[in-house]
Amino acid sequence: MQTGMHLDREHCVRAVQSKDARFDGWFFTAVLTTRIYCRPSCPVVPPKPENMTFHPSAAACQQAGFRACKRCRPDTSPGSPEWNRRADLVARAMRLIADGVVDREGVPGLAARLGYSTRQVERQLLAELGAGPLALARAQRAQTARLLVETSTLPMAEIAFAAGFSSIRAFNDTVREVFALSPSELRTRAPRSGPGTPGVLTLRLPFRAPLHPSNLFGHLAATAVPGVEEWRDGAYRRTLRLPYGHGIAALAPRPDHIACRLTLSDLRDLTVAISRCRRLLDLDADPVAVDERLRTDPLLAPLVDQAPGRRVPRTVDEAEFAVRAVLGQQVSTAAARTHAARLVAAHGKPLDDPEGGLTHLFPDPGALAAVDPGTLAMPGTRRTTFTTLVRQLADGGLHLGVEADWAEARARLLALPGVGPWTADVIAMRALGDPDAFLPTDLGVRRAARELGLPSTPAALTARAASWRPWRAYAVQYLWATDDHPINFLPA
Repeated sequence: MQTGMHLDREHCVRAVQSKDARFDGWFFTAVLTTRIYCRPSCPVVPPKPENMTFHPSAAACQQAGFRACKRCRPDTSPGSPEWNRRADLVARAMRLIADGVVDREGVPGLAARLGYSTRQVERQLLAELGAGPLALARAQRAQTARLLVETSTLPMAEIAFAAGFSSIRAFNDTVREVFALSPSELRTRAPRSGPGTPGVLTLRLPFRAPLHPSNLFGHLAATAVPGVEEWRDGAYRRTLRLPYGHGIAALAPRPDHIACRLTLSDLRDLTVAISRCRRLLDLDADPVAVDERLRTDPLLAPLVDQAPGRRVPRTVDEAEFAVRAVLGQQVSTAAARTHAARLVAAHGKPLDDPEGGLTHLFPDPGALAAVDPGTLAMPGTRRTTFTTLVRQLADGGLHLGVEADWAEARARLLALPGVGPWTADVIAMRALGDPDAFLPTDLGVRRAARELGLPSTPAALTARAASWRPWRAYAVQYLWATDDHPINFLPA
């Protein structure tokens, strides 16, 4: 599977005829006779090959005049793995669009964040995806509207506003055009459920199988900061800082999806909250491609075969993770949680949790930059690292958001006092989302390498890991899995 695979007609036809769900989100099938577009795994009888045409995005299908299939609901496919494994302009733009930037700041705001002209951004998105940023954002708004129509009892006018539409008319026209149903008809067709809790939305987050949930949820539970995160009743719960307000997400693994329950102070944040939850759990990954590459190493293959589908636990807040990585230098997981919990209690913004347990948002860089360094219970060198990092994050000298250039961000991290390769690379892996970030100096990785018969010195292990690229971050998850203890933050 690769960029532009919708151009490989033979490959796409075979995927559709075999109803291969691994390709869902990679491309979309538009049927010329019915003017409907589907995901490759659509359960209906496949159309004749001569009636198929293929597009790289749902937005491109909609631009070409096709409407979404009512059976397979292609708008709910997992996202393309391309946008989370690449760091070029198109991938960074797609991550920003998923984060709602076009709806909040327009195309000029998107271009400004990327450091390109509006024309350059539009041209590259059209060339690769068959749709510009406005069309891509419109397709996303349509999907958000459908979720709200089907999972809430909100009036349609409130849904239109929450989904990002400028008017009721635009909302109605878009829903009819994309789904061939009016908003009221969508609600009528939705499965009936009992009365929900006001302000709470329940939905399913799809993923590509296989998924091994223990490394995801086990790690998140083991490192959870009291007040901000918790594991309760089989679900990971945490607070979210969002563009228009705040929220609480509860995420629980199921055999074929992640059950997601969102409590939002402002429904305009729904799209962003979903995007960040998906990113946290690495749900748009292509585990088959990852595992196939890692299995080519005969010493790594048994680990992959034992528990395929490991993901890289990421974050909903890049700045928060960077701060926590520094707090955890040279201490145990328990000590790192204690340091973070003290900061949260003293400087985090309080919020109400209807279920109890969660009390604060993690403090933002601006609040942390105002902290008196003398109150920080840590060695002087790490105190300097902490204060320098939060100042850089607060004043914009260091960008770790979804639009960040991975190489540039890593270089800026390494330029900070007290930040070495391990800290920079764990931030690249967990916060920036670089799937090829590697930790050859990590004690857990080196211990696992020795047990497997792999080279254990950093230089030799890095050389051996060249065959694992571009998925070395996933190899780290498999190596860490050989240790039954929670992962410690290690020296910088």
